[in-house]
Amino acid sequence: MGTTFIGKEFINQVLANKPVTGKHQLEPLKSLALENKLPFCILEDSELLENEAEVHKQMGDLWYCLEGEVEFICGGELVNARIRENTESKEIAGDGIRGGVARVLKAGDWLWIPAGEAHTHTAAGTARLMIIKVPQI
Repeated sequence: MGTTFIGKEFINQVLANKPVTGKHQLEPLKSLALENKLPFCILEDSELLENEAEVHKQMGDLWYCLEGEVEFICGGELVNARIRENTESKEIAGDGIRGGVARVLKAGDWLWIPAGEAHTHTAAGTARLMIIKVPQI
């Protein structure tokens, strides 16, 4: 894989998608990222009132809020922790977080979640977030 350029027009096309209830990566960036092994995507949370909590053992998450408002709970410990299937034991999921700290991201805000830290996020409305996966150093 070589250099990949993604222009503003392409991102505008991605953001032109109408919101869909739930949590998902936006196309056509999702396919481009998979095809080119890119470490980022744009995630949409729309009316996402519940979400599985998780811990990534080897990757940190760098989040940038593009649109809307989203609440993250970070830190603490997972409730009913279990190894997530098909992740080669690199990810742990849980039913929630005990003892975490709530933070609200609005458009223009950044959030760094290091590898090994429990986190989850929800949105009452629609939020669009860039997520960049960063290997643990």
